[in-house]
Amino acid sequence: MIFPILFTFFLLLSSSNAAVQDFCVADLAAPEGPAGFSCKKPASVKVNDFVFSGLGIAGNTSNIIKAAVTPAFVAQFPGVNGLGISIARLDLAVGGVVPFHTHPGASEVLIVAQGTICAGFVASDNTPYLQTLEKGDIMVFPQGLLHFQVNGGEAPALAFASFGSASPGLQILDFALFKNDLPTEVIAQTTFLDAAQIKKLKGVLGGTN
Repeated sequence: MIFPILFTFFLLLSSSNAAVQDFCVADLAAPEGPAGFSCKKPASVKVNDFVFSGLGIAGNTSNIIKAAVTPAFVAQFPGVNGLGISIARLDLAVGGVVPFHTHPGASEVLIVAQGTICAGFVASDNTPYLQTLEKGDIMVFPQGLLHFQVNGGEAPALAFASFGSASPGLQILDFALFKNDLPTEVIAQTTFLDAAQIKKLKGVLGGTN
């Protein structure tokens, strides 16, 4: 598949992070700090640390959002530690959606490899930016802004996303509100949703009232 290959090549060429050593393969046995993982000892580094093969396998979209994300972040791909890059695969079944979410640690570039995806983000002044993307189209989502992707066609869609961090982070808005024990009364006061709607969403997403 040529688009993911070209996309990854472009991503690697465009990285401008200066380095004082060739690499810092993550020692996943050590705790992760604000600057990432500590480095493996050079003698322990293997070529497999720089290779990730999971993006060629379709994700399981048999779930409530009919979507799957396969990440190649530092936790799965230790060779990207300290390089300021990572990548992920996005599979969207018909009717699939990645709900409003944000990556606190990185901007994102999305390239559509198959199908049609409606994508967009909301700027900090609440201006929405929406576009229907076809195969080969690219869209950028600035760091920290709420954004989403929806399958806009009648066939499965496939996309690849690159990030400007080895650990971009993820917070899904619906899960932040309804997949926890945040009191229904507080959510009602801060979102203007009625209690019945909130309890229904908590029941669907696994939150408690």
